[in-house]
Amino acid sequence: MIGEFLTHHTRASAHNGVDEFPPHHLGGSEVKICMIGAGYVGLVSAACFSEFGWTVTCVDNDPERLAQMADGKSPIYEPGLDELLARNIEAGRLKFSGELGPAVKDADVVFLAVGTPMRRGDGYADLSYVYGAVEELAPHLNGFTVITTKSTVPVGTSREIEKRLKELRPDADYAVCSNPEFLREGSAIQDFTHPDRVLVGLDNERAQERMELLYKPLSLRNAPVMFVSRESAELAKYAANAFLAMKISFINEMADLCEAVGADVQELASAIGKDRRIGEKFLHPGPGYGGSCFPKDVSAIIRTARENRSPLSLIEQVQTVNDERKIAMATRIERQAGGSVRGKTVAVLGVTFKPNTDDMRDAPSLVIVPMLQERGATVRAYDPQGRKQAEPMLPGVEWCESALEAAKEADILAVLTEWNEFRALNLSDLKAAMSGDVLADLRNIFNAKSATENGFRYDSIGRPG
Repeated sequence: MIGEFLTHHTRASAHNGVDEFPPHHLGGSEVKICMIGAGYVGLVSAACFSEFGWTVTCVDNDPERLAQMADGKSPIYEPGLDELLARNIEAGRLKFSGELGPAVKDADVVFLAVGTPMRRGDGYADLSYVYGAVEELAPHLNGFTVITTKSTVPVGTSREIEKRLKELRPDADYAVCSNPEFLREGSAIQDFTHPDRVLVGLDNERAQERMELLYKPLSLRNAPVMFVSRESAELAKYAANAFLAMKISFINEMADLCEAVGADVQELASAIGKDRRIGEKFLHPGPGYGGSCFPKDVSAIIRTARENRSPLSLIEQVQTVNDERKIAMATRIERQAGGSVRGKTVAVLGVTFKPNTDDMRDAPSLVIVPMLQERGATVRAYDPQGRKQAEPMLPGVEWCESALEAAKEADILAVLTEWNEFRALNLSDLKAAMSGDVLADLRNIFNAKSATENGFRYDSIGRPG
C-alpha cells in the first residue's frame, strides 16, 4: 500500500529560505517527526520543521525521488526550497527514507501528508491514501504518538482514523489531530514561517502539549496558534478555500459587468479592496481558478454539505461560474481572432495554473488549449517552469524555449499565466515576431495604451478597450 499512496502527493509551495530558527533554541527540548508523503505539503512542511531545529524523517517510496531529495534537490519547482533542503540535510536534521516503520517508531509526531484527490464520479475527497497510510503505520506505533493530518480531509476523518487505529492497535498510546495547511504555491516557506495562524484540531491534553512544543518557534514570534475541535479544523480548511474561490469568481463576473458598462475592473477592485472588510487579495480577474486545492476542495465541501442536508448553493454556483469561465476564455480568443481560429497559430504564454510553480492541476490552459486545437488552431506555448508537467497533458502543442520564440509567425498571442518575466517583454519585439496582431491578455499584465501603440489589437479582462 505504501507504494501506492505515496505516489499521490498533496502540493503546496516554497519561497525564500529562512534562518530565523536556530536549532535547539528551546532549552534542549526536541521533537522527532515522521512526515508521510513528500509532495508539496509534506516536503515543504518537513523542510520548515527541520529549520525549527526538529529532527524530521520524510518517507517516500520512489528511489529516484528519494535520491534527488537526499541530494538537496526538490523534485518540484518552488523558489527557495532547494536551499532549505540542502541546509537542513547538511545539519543532520532532515533525512529521507523509503522505510515507514523505523520513522514511525521513533516519532513523537506523525504527519499524514498524502494526497486526497477528487474522487471520480462524485467529486468527494478520495481518502484511500490516508487510510492506507494509517494501516501501514499502525504496527509501528511506539510510546505516546500524535498522529496528525496535514492532508486536506473532510469533516469526520480524524475520528474515522481514530476508530481504525483502535481496531488495528487497541494497545497503542496515541492521539489523532487535524493540522491543516494554509500554504500558497510559490510562497509556502514564507507562509509556513510567517503564518496568519496555525490551526490545530484536537481533544487530548497531552497532544496539545506536544503540538504547543512543536509550534513553539512560531508562537515565540507571536504567530497565533489556535486550538479548536477536530471538526472545526477540518471544516475551516475547506471553508477558507471555498471563500477565496468565491472571491475569484466574484471578480470575474464583475469584470464581465465592467466590460458591459464601460467600467475598469482594476479600478473597481482597488476601490472595494481598500475596504478592510473585503481586502485586496484574490480580486484579480482572469481565466478562472485552478490548482491543487480550490477545485477539489470546493467540490468536497459541496458534497459534505449535501450529505448533511445543508446545501451550499452559493458555493455550488462558484463552481459553475469557474467551469464556464474557462470555456468562455477560449471563445473570447476565437472572437478576437475574427470569429475563427481555424488555420491560425496561437502563441500561449504560461500554462501553469499560477506563476512560480510547475503545477498543472486544473489549470485553465487544460481547457482553453484543447478547445483552440479542436477549433482548428495550431498552438505554440512557452512556460518558464511548466513544460515538463504540461507536455503529456497537452498533446499536439509545439513547445518553445522563450516567449519570443512562441510568438514567431503567430497570428494570436494569449497570456494565460502571469509570470513576472512576461511583464517585462518588449511589445515591439513581440509584434515584429508575429504574423498577426491579436494580443489576448487574460491576466491584464500589459498596459492597454502601450499595446495599442505597438500595433496590437489588444483585449484584456474587464477593462475598456
